[in-house]
Amino acid sequence: MSRAKSICDRVFVVGGSDLSAPEDAFVYLVDAGSELVLVDAGVGYGTNRIEDNIRSLGFEPARVWHIIATHCHIDHIGGLFAWNERYGCKIIAHELDREGIEGENNALTAASMYGVDYKPVKVDTLLEGETQNLKLGDLQFNFLHTPGHTPGSICVYIDTEDGRVLFGQDIHGPFSPAWGSDLKMWRVSMQKLLALRADVLCEGHAGIFRGDKVGKYIESYLKRYS
Repeated sequence: MSRAKSICDRVFVVGGSDLSAPEDAFVYLVDAGSELVLVDAGVGYGTNRIEDNIRSLGFEPARVWHIIATHCHIDHIGGLFAWNERYGCKIIAHELDREGIEGENNALTAASMYGVDYKPVKVDTLLEGETQNLKLGDLQFNFLHTPGHTPGSICVYIDTEDGRVLFGQDIHGPFSPAWGSDLKMWRVSMQKLLALRADVLCEGHAGIFRGDKVGKYIESYLKRYS
């Protein structure tokens, strides 16, 4: 397997299909000074590997105080239970994906597609509306509601010494009525992301894009689903 690595100032990749478990979406770690923040948690099979990857970077997993769940699909939230149980990590997610994360509607997690028995967790901080900002550690995390892939999909961006870093999980889809996808809303969401003019994009499955490749990647999917 590949190793965890630094992406840019304060941001690292610690999980993913070639980093933790084949079923995992990318899991990103943010060094917020007094605490660490995870963006998503993988499907759950690779939790121990993610912990080891964090240690390989010189950090302790116990310093992960918050996990941002970008949406309620199993390859992003399956690992939440273990992190919460081991370290008491607080979960942040949008209210419109709460039912999937908290186990009220398991169909929304797409867990059956992966053959995973999802263990639900409570969302500690429910995001509402279009935008919300939270100070975690010494960084401001900017949350943007980006429905389309799921009703409660969110993207997150932070401003660092290396510029604006956007965590845009699952920009590429896929889309299904089974979990409430809406292509019209997704197109509007993608325009919001383009307007951010991010310097670095950390995507959920496609990896890292920098500079003008950020906009080109988003635009390529807008064209595909036009």
